[in-house]
Amino acid sequence: MRLNDGFEASASALTAQRLRMDIISSNIANAETNRGRFVNGRWEPYARKLVVLEPVRNSFSNMLNAKLSGGERRSSGVKVARIVEDSTPAKLVYNPAHPDADENGYVRMPNVDILKEMVDMISATRSYEANVTALNASKAMFTKALEIGRQT
Repeated sequence: MRLNDGFEASASALTAQRLRMDIISSNIANAETNRGRFVNGRWEPYARKLVVLEPVRNSFSNMLNAKLSGGERRSSGVKVARIVEDSTPAKLVYNPAHPDADENGYVRMPNVDILKEMVDMISATRSYEANVTALNASKAMFTKALEIGRQT
């Protein structure tokens, strides 16, 4: 295990959680945007976006070459695999006075649920804070090790 594996894992998680918080903020900001994009001659409501995370993996050949050369190559951390749109259908809201209402008086609104977004934001914030704590703990251990090394 390399000394900086903990730093790499925490740093990648901090980056991923920050992006997740940005996407959640965008979802909240567009919760009432019924003209999100223009598709086939008509406006579609904003579609909720989700962040898909996956562990960082090195290729087999890279790990094999590292082992054969006497080194150690480990995978650590997480990365953003992709950002996907939620497939949940748009909400129909009855508002016949709205300029985008259909012939029955319904307006298609985004599939963003503010409650879900707030729960996701709390989860992302807690994950971010946990990784900051882990990073600080690693830093404190390195500092203590350096202090012990100086005393001998």
